[in-house]
Amino acid sequence: MTKYLKRLVLFSSGGAFLDGYVISLVGVALTQITPQLGLSQAQSAEIGAASLVGILFGSLFGGMLTDALGRRTMFIVDLIAIAVCSLVSMCAGDAFQIMMCRFLIGVFIGADYPIATSLITEFTPQSKRAIAMGIVAASWYFGATVAAFVGYALYAVDDGWKWMLGSAIIPCIVLLIGRHDIPESPRWLMNKGRSAEALAILEKVYGSHYDAVPAEHVSSDKPIHVFTKGYRSRTVFLGILILCQVVPMYAVYTFGPEIMTAFGLNNGHESILGEAVVSVMFLIGGIPAMFWLNSLGRRKLLLLGLALMIVGLLALGLWPTAPLWYVFAGFGVYAFFSGGPGILQWLYPNELFPTDVRATAVGVAIAFSRIGVAVSIYGLPLFMESYGVGATMLVAAALVGIGFVWSLVCAPETKRLTLHEASSLQHKHANK
Repeated sequence: MTKYLKRLVLFSSGGAFLDGYVISLVGVALTQITPQLGLSQAQSAEIGAASLVGILFGSLFGGMLTDALGRRTMFIVDLIAIAVCSLVSMCAGDAFQIMMCRFLIGVFIGADYPIATSLITEFTPQSKRAIAMGIVAASWYFGATVAAFVGYALYAVDDGWKWMLGSAIIPCIVLLIGRHDIPESPRWLMNKGRSAEALAILEKVYGSHYDAVPAEHVSSDKPIHVFTKGYRSRTVFLGILILCQVVPMYAVYTFGPEIMTAFGLNNGHESILGEAVVSVMFLIGGIPAMFWLNSLGRRKLLLLGLALMIVGLLALGLWPTAPLWYVFAGFGVYAFFSGGPGILQWLYPNELFPTDVRATAVGVAIAFSRIGVAVSIYGLPLFMESYGVGATMLVAAALVGIGFVWSLVCAPETKRLTLHEASSLQHKHANK
């Protein structure tokens, strides 16, 4: 992990930071937007879900373009587009305009995911891969945590929601500066027959002592895609797993203040601060998980994390009128043990597919999960209004439970495998 490679991982993780930031900040902004613009619950839900629908389209088509055109092509353009849409959203005057800006921001954030995670995976040494992808997950939680505190600071400002939505411009500028000289992936170049370019980049990133990566390209008479026999089952496994894991998490972040108010915190600064505390627990949980993925293994940590997430959500659902210490304990258990599954939603797609379709696999897995997320986020405030926060937490626990059972049957072990071994259909993954 050279100094240059560490910087590459850090700034490539910026898309995850932006996702966590813009998704979480809209929950705080809606506490002002809804009364100021006289929005209905349905309109608030549409604004909350808009960026998730955008991520669905952006990750799907962005992944395909990344495998076809290269990892770096859209790396700069998407940040500029996010900054422009954030600026425009500050001038929005009704729910539809805000919703469209949020949708477009989601499209470009979704496009960034396949680019960034593929690039990080293909540059990072095998022994550091889980840690590098852990930084991506941590960046999401860090972005969400920063958003909670920014929202807290701007809540009392007149038209504070405009400054909240426009504030994404600042991280975009920082990332543009940091990404300006990030190179193309040597693995992708080798697969395209551009060996001289690949070797030059390897020397730039790692120095003169390095091993050239072999081309993994499948011959043209046997093209592969994410729904080829063998890879199709991996695609379905990832789509369902990520769906079950992220739906409750996005609900907590998108409508965090409303959920905290339902559990007894005062609406306003107190509920926003409560969301910030939970967000910090998500962030803290990802740090040891980076190392546990190599020591415990992918599969074991996934199952353990999902089981304890269920415990936290059940505790909240079964006693929704509990005192605040109990509420924060329940959220703390759920958030802390989300660390391992949270990293694996990025690590697994990049390990289980070859270079030819790696970015596409990331995009398809994210897109599939975001269909469910968008629907659930739209329905969450309506469901919570009708059935209460306790029932909402129980449904979330049931969903994570489905993910646990699914993983018990399907989750592979890829610890200590090279990318070639992990992505090969000939290599039999351990599932115990």
